[in-house]
Amino acid sequence: MFRTAHPTDRVNGAASSSSSSSNHAATTTIHPTFNSKLVKPKYQHRLNFYSTPPTSEVTIEEFETWAIDRLKVLAEIESSSARNRSYAETKEVINSQLKRYLPLSANTAASKAIHLDLERRKDHVSHFVLRLAFCRSEELRRRFVKAETTLFRIRFETDDTLERESFLKTLNFDWQAVTLEEKNFYREQLVSVSPRIASTFESETFFKVHWTRVTDLVERRRVFVRGGVAWVPMKEQSSLVLAEFQSRLSRDLELTAKALPRLDEDDRLLPVLSHLSMGFMAGISNDYYANASIAADGETVITADMVDSLIKRHAPMCMRNLHEQLEEKHHLRHYARLQYNLFLKELGLPIEEALIFWRRSFSGITDDKFNKEYRYNIRHGYGLEGRRLNYPAKSCARILTQDQPGPQDNHGCPFRHFSPQNLSSALSRHYSLSVNEQSEILSAVKQGHYHVGCTRLFELTHSKLGVKKGEGLGNGESVSHPNRYFERSWSKFRQVQGEGEVVRLEGEDSNQGEEKVKEDGDHQVDVEMLSLP
Repeated sequence: MFRTAHPTDRVNGAASSSSSSSNHAATTTIHPTFNSKLVKPKYQHRLNFYSTPPTSEVTIEEFETWAIDRLKVLAEIESSSARNRSYAETKEVINSQLKRYLPLSANTAASKAIHLDLERRKDHVSHFVLRLAFCRSEELRRRFVKAETTLFRIRFETDDTLERESFLKTLNFDWQAVTLEEKNFYREQLVSVSPRIASTFESETFFKVHWTRVTDLVERRRVFVRGGVAWVPMKEQSSLVLAEFQSRLSRDLELTAKALPRLDEDDRLLPVLSHLSMGFMAGISNDYYANASIAADGETVITADMVDSLIKRHAPMCMRNLHEQLEEKHHLRHYARLQYNLFLKELGLPIEEALIFWRRSFSGITDDKFNKEYRYNIRHGYGLEGRRLNYPAKSCARILTQDQPGPQDNHGCPFRHFSPQNLSSALSRHYSLSVNEQSEILSAVKQGHYHVGCTRLFELTHSKLGVKKGEGLGNGESVSHPNRYFERSWSKFRQVQGEGEVVRLEGEDSNQGEEKVKEDGDHQVDVEMLSLP
């Protein structure tokens, strides 16, 4: 389907293309200056049913970054649903995300004609890139259709009325109009299910569709059903349009999944598609692709002595679990060491202090054994051995989808890889959560929304720092990276500390969690606080 010869080359976006990807020369597309008076714009409408695949060319960078921007919006839609936000709240959040990542201006913005076409081209291409990534399994298709339908609904409701009607006329829906005779004959029934149309009944238009296409209206008894056919008033037009959008997208995704093995995809695009679908399955929100490296304080150097206190106060459950296993067994297996070592590296633990920390933790072996079997791998994670690469800390998506733990392993994500009983036990043991609080987390985990469970845990354990339900890591952000979790916890703690308050994080022992701040005008901290950066 897509082909390229160089990372900066342009990618053929025709969905039906199946030419060989070998020996293709680099191609370039020069975008001419757009003149709205001379050139008819390619995209006539703001709304799109995505019935026709894009045929223009895009660069590899556009291919990936446009898809990532759309993924951020769809992931936020999923997160809002899993966190039981009302539709009004979801709409407000998504409109904000759309302005940032996927803006679509109305046709009335005539002075920005060239920008209209570019915005709509990005929307068009990004949809089809994600369609390729998410057609590969029934679960991905189901989640993609649900998120895309919600996105279309939000745009449909905010579109200009005249532009929306103009767009609908191009779709040629197979809706059968109710005749005047039929409408008058069943007047009583039609008004009884839609009382608000009584005053405008004479001018109201009705359409006949099979009831399965408007199940939401049938469920709410908002339409008259006769012989398996629903009579839908024009006022309920949005339900018809959304049902049509959903059914067409579901059908097209299945066709794409069947055709995918036969398409001639450039092998450089396959990792991109896998990366996108992996992020979506993990429920990653806005900052999934951002650099997760954090620095608690520009002048602070984290030492081996600080690790225990920092992890137990501010680390997410996955890292806290690894730390406690290390304390208990004085050893971690390869993937657990890799996951934890890179996390500590991103916190700002220098290699010298990392070697001290790991040597102390592996207290059951000799110095010679440690140097021979573990020192190299620790330095390798810091890019000081082997190919000397700067390895990033593992994101939530990678922890969830790669290097699955076996029976004897400790790495991975507790929300996904723990049994419900073990997860409940860990929540009780480490965080002292009530049954109701645990049920919120366990319910999200049962539905496969692991990031929502982790985010809710953050909210519960940081409630005394002013974090409210639904706020997440801030502004509704879900957990997407262990280091991001730590950063936000540390930031909240420092913010409250600076206000001179007494802080005790949920789930900590009283001799660990309570930090006293002296009220001497400068908010100086006592001796206990000097152990923290």
